[in-house]
Amino acid sequence: MTSRRARPIAPGGPVPVGVLGAGTWSTAAHLPGWARDPRVQLVAIADPVGDLAERAAERFGIPHWSRDHRDVIGRDDVAVIDVCTPSATHATLSEAALEAGHHVLCEKPVAYDFRETDRLAAMAEAQGSKTKLGFTFRYAPAMRQLRRLVDEGWVGTPFIFNGYEQNSQFLDPMNPLRQQDPDADPSVLQVASLEGYGAPIIDIGAWLVGAPYAEVVGTMRNFIPERMVRQTGRLQRMNIDDGDIFLAEFGNGAIGSVQTSFVTVGNYPGIEARLYGREGALICRLVEERGICELLHGARPDAVEFSPVPVPADCYPAGGTPAESWRTLFYANLIKDFLDELTGVVEKNEGNFRDGARVQEVINAVEASHRQRRWVSLPL
Repeated sequence: MTSRRARPIAPGGPVPVGVLGAGTWSTAAHLPGWARDPRVQLVAIADPVGDLAERAAERFGIPHWSRDHRDVIGRDDVAVIDVCTPSATHATLSEAALEAGHHVLCEKPVAYDFRETDRLAAMAEAQGSKTKLGFTFRYAPAMRQLRRLVDEGWVGTPFIFNGYEQNSQFLDPMNPLRQQDPDADPSVLQVASLEGYGAPIIDIGAWLVGAPYAEVVGTMRNFIPERMVRQTGRLQRMNIDDGDIFLAEFGNGAIGSVQTSFVTVGNYPGIEARLYGREGALICRLVEERGICELLHGARPDAVEFSPVPVPADCYPAGGTPAESWRTLFYANLIKDFLDELTGVVEKNEGNFRDGARVQEVINAVEASHRQRRWVSLPL
């Protein structure tokens, strides 16, 4: 099938959206985000588990539901497709949606090989379709304010970035994981945390520093070797990366470190971004603790003790506060940003498939570094 030009968004009219996937993350973040914005018309939803699609349609007032994604992608009354399905299906469904001329929001990753994501980014750009990845945490209100302050020169020339995404989600081996690739060599450590947890903080690093990753060196570990497998209900040897760390050099001379893990003690979502520069330093912490989900602190060379930095109201979605769940708060901002791009409120298209390809390339490079025990230069 040949791709078509991107479907137009009618000025002043509702933005018609079709959603693929009605699982936990779809109903906890994606669908509430779309439903929260008055510019949206939720038209259709599909999930192979028909009961999930039917329940989500009833809960969010969606008039059409199906077990087949083609019933949503093929609709002429839809302009935006939201892909919130298992990771292995992202590339196929995103490509089908682009071929039909839709704009696409896709959960991360689009594909495990950065070249595949790059190919779909080029396809979207050629036909004028806007894309966005589920880089949820760059849309946290406190993170938006951090970026605004960076743009205003608050940090000055960036020197060092430290990024963390970690919580204890799978510290308990009885908390089930999906079965790993049955064809995987059990003697070879497979990427897990670096992919699932690494992508958002890798994205934030380049975004805040203002330059691409130029070189990386890293290592991965399997700290908890046996885990419950959801499909069988039994403990099984799973040789997966559940903790990792890498050092980075950026294209503008800044340096950084990134640490990810889902077996480190702490609460969701477990994001922390630290940026140190010539004029100041900022720390954004996105962790649900003591009733709030985000904190922003800053310090200056002449006032080196970190103190709270206020986050203005215009960084929040309508009705949003730091006391709201991070799932709905951050994702509502992501949806708002994409709608602003789709409707022409802003000219940019940030966090798109091209950005996703760059992040995936870093993940692929860190994996290569671990296996080859050396620094790896980017681009690959």
